[in-house]
Amino acid sequence: MFLKNAWYVAAWADEVTRDLAQIKMLGEKICVFRTQAGEVIALEDACPHRKLPLSKGRIKGDTVECGYHGLTFDCAGQCVWAPGTGRIPSQAKVRAYPVHEKYGLVWIWMGNATIADPSEIFEIENFDNPDWGINRGAAMELACNYLYMTDNLLDPTHVAWVHEGSFAQAATKDTPLRVTKTESGVIVHRWMMDVDAAPFYAKVLPFGGKVDRLQHYEVRYPSHALIRAVFTPAGTGGPEGPLHPDTFIMDSYNFMTPTSEGETRYYWFQLRNIRPDDEALSAMMSEDVRKAFEEDRAVLDAVQIGMDEKTSPHIDLPIDGGQLRFRRQLQAMINEEAQVDAQMNG
Repeated sequence: MFLKNAWYVAAWADEVTRDLAQIKMLGEKICVFRTQAGEVIALEDACPHRKLPLSKGRIKGDTVECGYHGLTFDCAGQCVWAPGTGRIPSQAKVRAYPVHEKYGLVWIWMGNATIADPSEIFEIENFDNPDWGINRGAAMELACNYLYMTDNLLDPTHVAWVHEGSFAQAATKDTPLRVTKTESGVIVHRWMMDVDAAPFYAKVLPFGGKVDRLQHYEVRYPSHALIRAVFTPAGTGGPEGPLHPDTFIMDSYNFMTPTSEGETRYYWFQLRNIRPDDEALSAMMSEDVRKAFEEDRAVLDAVQIGMDEKTSPHIDLPIDGGQLRFRRQLQAMINEEAQVDAQMNG
């Protein structure tokens, strides 16, 4: 169901404090907190004695004390004190997960800790570029499998119906799509030439009139996406276009963290190449994007129910090409990982 050897977003960095807290990822419960020096620690959230969640215990310096019988664990997950015994049992330990902070997010490696490499975290261009503005919102809880969200983010066509008042325009209904498979994922993209600007973008573009528009929908394994919107004055776009100096670019970063088979936590933010210090613009864009994503959530939650309760087979359309290629390759990676694990444990 899940690819384990990968980095997933666990929280916004400012959500993790000195207080013990439980998060759920890939069906696993994890206790997170910060050390006195500010480092994020992630431990299996179950004391090995009677499985009380460690997040229901107490933090003592840089150790965690179980709230049931006081077993105490260090940041590596090793029990350093247990009651009623002169020797701590060798099984008195919990799993410690590799953690890395980047882009204001806390990332956790869910698989084999010996191969966790922070350099493999999704690279975000222009994150620290002072010429680019940023807007973001709170994480969203979706009552659907994460793959329905990756489907959605490889589907430029859905905006014509789901986002009529924001991202949609007539050309989004039937302009042909191009699908490109890369080593890290799948890209679905298209240029729409000499069209009206979609309502969301018309409010912020630094120029008026018709536009050439790029929809670049890219999802990388296991469940991270870059949605790039490019708007340039008509006649200056296209794959070989010169791109006008006033070209507007918005990069939307989307990180889907499966919490269970039927639940997903969704983190997002946007970077834009205009008015970086305009807080009013950032607030407006954050709210408009949040409303658009609420439209996605309503659809995807209903899709999960529909697929769970279907009484006849579902069908695929030509516009689903990118989604299907992504799912096939991800499943192959999951199968290969499971085979390797079986060999190591067998």
